[in-house]
Order: sequence, then structure tokens, then C-alpha cells
Amino acid sequence: MATADKEVETTGLTGWIDRRFPMTSTWKKHVSEYYAPKNFNFWYFFGSLALLVLVNQIVTGIFLTMNYKPDATLAFASVEYIMREVPWGWLIRYMHSTGASMFFVVVYLHMFRGLMYGSYRKPRELVWIFGCAIFLCLMAEAFFGYLLPWGQMSFWGAQVIVNLFSAIPFIGPDLSLWIRGDYVVSDVTLNRFFAFHVIAIPLVLIGLVIAHLVALHEVGSNNPDGIEIKAKKDANGIPLDGIPFHPYYSVHDFMGVCVFLLIFAAIIFFAPEMGGYFLEANNFVPANPLQTPPEIAPVWYFTAFYAMLRATTDPFKIVLMIVIAALALLALLRARGKWRIGLPVLAVLVLIFMALTESKFWGVVVMGTAVVSLFFLPWLDRSPVKSIRYRPLFHKVFYAIFVFAFLMLGFLGTRPPSPAATLIAQICALIYFAFFLGMPFWTPRGRFKVPPERVHYKPH
Repeated sequence: MATADKEVETTGLTGWIDRRFPMTSTWKKHVSEYYAPKNFNFWYFFGSLALLVLVNQIVTGIFLTMNYKPDATLAFASVEYIMREVPWGWLIRYMHSTGASMFFVVVYLHMFRGLMYGSYRKPRELVWIFGCAIFLCLMAEAFFGYLLPWGQMSFWGAQVIVNLFSAIPFIGPDLSLWIRGDYVVSDVTLNRFFAFHVIAIPLVLIGLVIAHLVALHEVGSNNPDGIEIKAKKDANGIPLDGIPFHPYYSVHDFMGVCVFLLIFAAIIFFAPEMGGYFLEANNFVPANPLQTPPEIAPVWYFTAFYAMLRATTDPFKIVLMIVIAALALLALLRARGKWRIGLPVLAVLVLIFMALTESKFWGVVVMGTAVVSLFFLPWLDRSPVKSIRYRPLFHKVFYAIFVFAFLMLGFLGTRPPSPAATLIAQICALIYFAFFLGMPFWTPRGRFKVPPERVHYKPH
């Protein structure tokens, strides 16, 4: 029987391809015979939705480049031409602009699910690192693409962000000049941003997505209970709590895709600008280097990090210096051997450097550190259980406070600066970093529930 099955598998067109390319074995390994936990819930839609939006961005981006002109004198007019003259061009453009925002919506929710259920814990550290690299790559892709419409907010937003690099001591001015390719944002900048947006970063992004999926399928998917289903297998080596991804989860995800597309279509046809959050009014005005908009702010998915940047004032820098000194003292108390000498020297050098450099530079450092901190999450969390379901109540409270602080930062980043808003942003930024820096201390503490040996599952 086994020989007959093998002969069937290796005949016809499929067999011809299989002898030259591992098509069937790849399909089995990653789809039909990839066993996923049978207790996936609503939160597990967002991984497949992120892949869907990536495909949407690539396809719509290809069609947009057919009529877009990466020229400072023609870029804005070419976007207007796409919107008004190209058949269905307005739909392609709105699918791309709305897709950019929806990409960040599903990625933020996907990362939040990983945070809740401990999907970054052993053995999935590399899966999480690849995911964080994808997030960082998305931010770069969105930044480079934001300049391309050559509207007022695109132009001045790029000018402000690139100028942030000039705050880096010694190399800052030359670095910002090198990034722009000119002393101001100009046609040279537009061309290099276009090249990065349509070629360089998408290639890196696709590679990271493939690496993310391969790493995930190597170690297996996590689940809401945080239990390794590979620990319990039947006589054939199949996980007792696993089911094949296809057809069970392919159908499951198709339902999520249908709901997502309904929401996506509703936004495109009825509110593509989303009240100015997806497409700002100033970006429908051609870029004018001689007229600065009243308020320059990034798109909503950058506003939390922008709020941290804006909140880093001279008084806040002093607070950061106190925090660094306290952390150095705490580390010194726990250090042994050579670290007892090296840590105080390093801390003093950092504090002197902070005192001599301007707060603008430390705003950039704070903003960058907020993203980089995510990469270290697998080693900061010392909890004996993965899932939030089995953690103490105060752990859940800390998670809720962290999410609230991040959302508040995102909201404040969309508002004009004021003393009260700056103070709230500073408090939320401290909460954000305290969540990560305090993890080694608060995550192992408390009374934990004992996770079950088998996953909790209720058939529909």
C-alpha cells in the first residue's frame, strides 16, 4: 500500500514537479500536516491578516508605480492623475493608503496577542525577534513611503524626522545631510526614498516574513494556554491537542478574512481619510518649502513614539539621569567580580554624556529605545508560566496599565503640545519603560495558577 501511495504521489504533473522541486513536501510540512493547537481563539486571526495586507500593499504598490512619477515637480500631480484620470486609480490609491494603516492595526494586535500569551518565551525567542524586526522594517517602509505623495505634511514630516538625526553628537549634521542627499528635502531625497520604499525594504520585509514563518513552523505555534502540544503525542507522533492547519484553520482564517475585508471596504468607500488620521488634509496640498503647516505630526501609528520624543525636555532628561543612576546603583548591588568596578565607571560616563548633550538627542534615544526594548522581551520576562490566564491578578493590572499608557501616548501624539499634555506623556513614557525594566523583578512574583497538562478546548 505504501509503495502504491508513493507511486500515485510521484506520477503526473505533481510528480514531475516534486522530482525537481519540493512542492508537495513543502505543502505538507507547512500547511496540510502542520499541526496547530486546537484552542486558537479570536486573537489568532491577526497573523494571517497581516500576511493578507502585505500582499495587498505589494500588489497595489505595483499598480501605483505604473503611473507615479518620482520627481519633485511631478510627484504630487501624478498622484492626482492616479486619483482622477487612471481607471480605478482612486480605488488602488485608497487600498494602498488604507492598507498601510490597517497593516499597523493588525500588527499591533498580533504583537499584543504575543504579549498576552507569552509567545516570545522559549522556544520561540527567534520567532519574536523576527517579528520585531518586521515591525521595525514596517516603520521604515511607512516613513519612506510617506514622503512620496509630496504633499505639505509629507514634505515637512520628512524634514522634521530627518533633522532629528542632526541631534546625534559629532556625526549628526553629516548623517542627516547624507540621508537627505541635499541640505533640504528635495528631488534627490524623493528619489532615494522611492527606491527604498519600492525595492530595498520590501525585499528585506519579505525575507523577514519568510524567516518568521519558517521559525514558527519549526518550533510550533503557541496557544492561549501556553502549553507545548508537542509534549503529548499519539503513537503516530501526532500531537494529541493539534489539528492540521489545512483545512481547519485555513477555513477558520477565511472567516476572519471575510470580516476584515468588510471593514476594509467600508473604510475605503466611506471614510478613506478616517477623519484625517489615515490621510491628513495638509497632504492634499502640494509641498511648499516656504510655508510650514501649523502643526507637524506623524501618522497615527507613529504617534506613541513621537509623543515620547516630544516629551523629552530638559527637566525630563534630569529625571532620566536619576533613573539611570538608580538602575546603576541597583545593578551594582547585584554585581560581582569585575562588574563592581566597571558599572560605576560606565554609569558616571553615561551621566556626564547626558549632561553635556541636548535633550533633543535623548528624545531620539528614548524613541529608539522604546522600539528596541521589544527585542529583549524573551529574556526580561521571568514568569514560570507563559499565558496571562495563569498569572496573578497584579500581573494583569500591570499589563492593563502598560496598554493604557501606550494608547495615551498615541493619543497625545496627535494633539498639539501643551504643558499638561507633556507632563502626562512623560508619566506614560516612564510607565512604558518601567514595564520592561521591572519585568525581571515583578514577573517571577505572585501566586500562579497551575497550567493544565492538556489545552482547554470547547468544540463549537
